[in-house]
Amino acid sequence: MHPEVKALIDHYQFGTLPVEGTLFISSYRSAERYPGGQHYSTAMIGMYCDEPHSVSLFHKLSGDEVWHFYGGDPLRLVLLYPDGSSKDVIMGADPVAGQQAQFVVPAGVWQAGYMLEGGRYSLFGCTMAPGFRGEMFEGGTREQLLAAYPERAADIALLSCDEEDTHMPDGFVS
Repeated sequence: MHPEVKALIDHYQFGTLPVEGTLFISSYRSAERYPGGQHYSTAMIGMYCDEPHSVSLFHKLSGDEVWHFYGGDPLRLVLLYPDGSSKDVIMGADPVAGQQAQFVVPAGVWQAGYMLEGGRYSLFGCTMAPGFRGEMFEGGTREQLLAAYPERAADIALLSCDEEDTHMPDGFVS
């Protein structure tokens, strides 16, 4: 493991996000809650790296998610839209080269992400309002995604969830 990656893991005390596999730490949950207990907003810090392996497998959320790039090497978001279209977004620190510092993934869009090849780590954050709850999450399986997005077969092969692992553990809040 690269010493800088280890230092970041130790500093943030990253764990592994269930189902999707991202190194993460919940960094904020609003004290205020909606009726029923959902936080008004939540935030997390995440990191992709090769060792330990960290990516975000395909999943969709029932609310918009705002991504923020913090540092390190660029990352790629793969987005599969409900209308059958798809898009790649490169997040990074070079906006002149077309990299995004912030990007909103709309509710209902399949998303996956990983650090670009040759990088050491990608440090990012995600915020949601209303706040994230496990029941907002659905993991995307290979069969399900290939049926709707056959042109993205290579990404789906690398970044799809196992058939038996598509939902967060009961009561999970990031």
